[in-house]
Amino acid sequence: MLVVAARLNRFLVSQSFYPILLASILAMILYFERVFVSGSWVVYSNLCWNLFLAWIPYCFSMLAALLYRLYPRHWWMLIIPGGLWLLFFPNAPYMITDFFHLEQRSKIPLWYDILLLITFSFTGIFLAIASLKTMQNLVKAYLGRLIGWLFVIFVLGLGGLGIYLGRFERWNSWDLLSHPNIILKNVAVQFFNPSENPRFFGFTLLFTAFLVVCYLMFISMHNMDENQSAIQAGITKTDEDHWK
Repeated sequence: MLVVAARLNRFLVSQSFYPILLASILAMILYFERVFVSGSWVVYSNLCWNLFLAWIPYCFSMLAALLYRLYPRHWWMLIIPGGLWLLFFPNAPYMITDFFHLEQRSKIPLWYDILLLITFSFTGIFLAIASLKTMQNLVKAYLGRLIGWLFVIFVLGLGGLGIYLGRFERWNSWDLLSHPNIILKNVAVQFFNPSENPRFFGFTLLFTAFLVVCYLMFISMHNMDENQSAIQAGITKTDEDHWK
């Protein structure tokens, strides 16, 4: 039992589960404190729903990672969780657009609502980055490093597009399953008429660039931590060899 718990803990640590859970708890505490002070559940209640949606792609990425660990040769088992992860992925970074709802309201100071929105948005971005890193590692394991990075750029581009469709066209992820033709036609009309749709291109490109920068920052910090661990391991091994 202890061995299973230890393995589960290592798996959750590898998925950045604990800091994401902590950030989610903090976000919900801030929301419920706001409800208590203001006496209203309505304002910013959408943040809770959006946070739930942001957790969906993260959970699918963990499922894919778990299946890979259990059945590394059965790549086809990752198709369904991977496809569902991609479908819901834009829901995680979408939370940064909730700042559209920011305004001064009675009983609650503006700085508190700013902190509330930052916490939810930060959690959504972290959920997106952590899940994408997991999926990149899986693609890299099967197809190589180059394809892994091309996969990242492709997904972040779709993420920027998905955020636009959700914020301005009011489409949801599941609408892609029920109304795929309508959504694809919507995108095609705007894509092939750039002069008439500057917001479509501007918003999608800028948010894609923003997501790329966020991801690269995360990767650089992750690599720095790995390098420090490797250096520390090398120092420890050198000390052990010295005393032999």
